[in-house]
Amino acid sequence: MTSPTCPSPDVLLARLARGLGLAPPPAHPPGEEYLHELSRRSGLRDHDLLLIAGLPLPEGALDLEGTAGIWVPSLVQHALSLSPADRRRLRERVRATAGQPRPARSLERPPAAPGPAGFGSLLVYMLALRNLGPSAVASTMYLVSDVCRAASTIRRIRDGVTELDAELLRGFAAVLGVPVSVLAALTGVSAPAPDDGLSPDVAEAAELVWEVRHFTEPEVRELADWAEELGRG
Repeated sequence: MTSPTCPSPDVLLARLARGLGLAPPPAHPPGEEYLHELSRRSGLRDHDLLLIAGLPLPEGALDLEGTAGIWVPSLVQHALSLSPADRRRLRERVRATAGQPRPARSLERPPAAPGPAGFGSLLVYMLALRNLGPSAVASTMYLVSDVCRAASTIRRIRDGVTELDAELLRGFAAVLGVPVSVLAALTGVSAPAPDDGLSPDVAEAAELVWEVRHFTEPEVRELADWAEELGRG
């Protein structure tokens, strides 16, 4: 079964706005202030909303070292096992790393632009902007939501071959760090019941994924190893 085609960007934004109790944007493209308000209410990042709106991404959004993404699930796994105090220490280390001069790197090719104009390709591309390829998406999704899907399934979702369902929507929402109701409003896929929202642990994991998206492979690997050591006490 193929994934349904996305409506036009203005329709997508109107759907999302109505789901959040906002009036649709008065014009397309919407203004920066309107997109910021959508971001604040939905939990989606500005980059995500630019994709939804069909607008260009800011310079540097694709400054990604693809090999670093394979270490993100390991970092998330160890972070989830930490105490609140140790998670704060990990976040402080992540922010300290982000504040250092960026090391020289060999950039991999940027993630491919969304494939067939479907909701699956849009969601997978949002995660590609977090430096998560299909394997890393599948692993991270299982860690934060218990939704178990193979990397091959994520590729089929990206390519419009496999349709989104309520369980997959819950998995994508957890990795993106947004309530599943936000993605339900956007895609028209019914949200799973009950929708209990994101736990603090999952929200922190999604924030961590976002914060390390531009890190190099050695940086993410070092953070994952350090988080594992923290967990051992």
